[in-house]
Amino acid sequence: MDRRSFLKNTALGGGAAVATSALAAPLYAQGKRTLTMVTTWGRGLAGVFDAAQRVADNINGMADGALTIDVKGAGELVGAFEVFDAVTAGQADMYHGADYYFVGQHPSYAFYTSVPFGMTAQELVNWYYMDGGAELHDELGQIFGLKSFLAGNTGAQAGGWFSKEINGPEDFNGLKFRMPGLGGKALGKLGASVQNIPGAEVYQALASGAIDGTEWIGPWADEKAGFQEITKFYYTAGFHEPGAGLSIGMNREVFESLTPAQQKMVEIGCAEAHQWNLAQFLSNNGAALQRLQSSGVKTLEFPDSVWNAFGEAANAVHQENMDDEIYKRTYDSYMASLKSSSGWIKKADGAYTAQRDRVLG
Repeated sequence: MDRRSFLKNTALGGGAAVATSALAAPLYAQGKRTLTMVTTWGRGLAGVFDAAQRVADNINGMADGALTIDVKGAGELVGAFEVFDAVTAGQADMYHGADYYFVGQHPSYAFYTSVPFGMTAQELVNWYYMDGGAELHDELGQIFGLKSFLAGNTGAQAGGWFSKEINGPEDFNGLKFRMPGLGGKALGKLGASVQNIPGAEVYQALASGAIDGTEWIGPWADEKAGFQEITKFYYTAGFHEPGAGLSIGMNREVFESLTPAQQKMVEIGCAEAHQWNLAQFLSNNGAALQRLQSSGVKTLEFPDSVWNAFGEAANAVHQENMDDEIYKRTYDSYMASLKSSSGWIKKADGAYTAQRDRVLG
């Protein structure tokens, strides 16, 4: 069955299938339409579900009743890691998630969340909006029948929570650790047993001993998740997600069926949610870190030997994917933009903040 036939016949086809529904026909007559958004996030999961809801609220507000986005948490319609296939198959109209969950579909999806030793949040939007990243995201999406947009950002993520201190690369050997994306593949090269667990399930996995440690996001979201109740070893800088983007993936036939004005609402709604969500995370992290430290959490940094091992492993993961033409073009574009952006940011922002902090104390 082709996608168009599936959309016409599935009960979950949302906006694409609603035209064939007797119940929905009057809504079309009134120029109204409801689209279903599935997410990789449990409902209410701090920051990340907020980003999905923000996209929906933005579009709903601009559409003034003509278009409504109905947000479903993970498990309410499909599972967290099933959203990609649900949207490409037409079972739902759009997903919100971290695209690096879908490296199994194509490894290039990692770039639109984060790759090891990759971009900060500012560098990511520089590449995405000014240096070809959005066009590459769109090209990749076309393969799977998707129209994609950046739609959230966590900022720099922490190195994670551990059951013991990490003194050298050897301490990762045999460690059961939750880390998705290419960062997880890099950690696997250090001997870790890497797990990819949906966010809503991580606390229980850590509490039960199913995993020895986990990365999640940063102080605010991690505190909300309650990891400090289980372990007190917290590494505050990580190699894997220095500015993790979140994305909307919309069924392309559904997107193309929207009016030009509605398409622009989706684009703007996603872009605003990206900046709003980044501010949400970064504005909350400082106070949350102080609370974690006051509760006895020990904040740590990985030694240089571990960072060196991370770097070698990350490079090996990239090299394994270079025979894929799309991945290589995306990598080359991404790294060229990173080099260009970071040169000025380091000399301007980096030098300024160092001096500001020195002068102000």
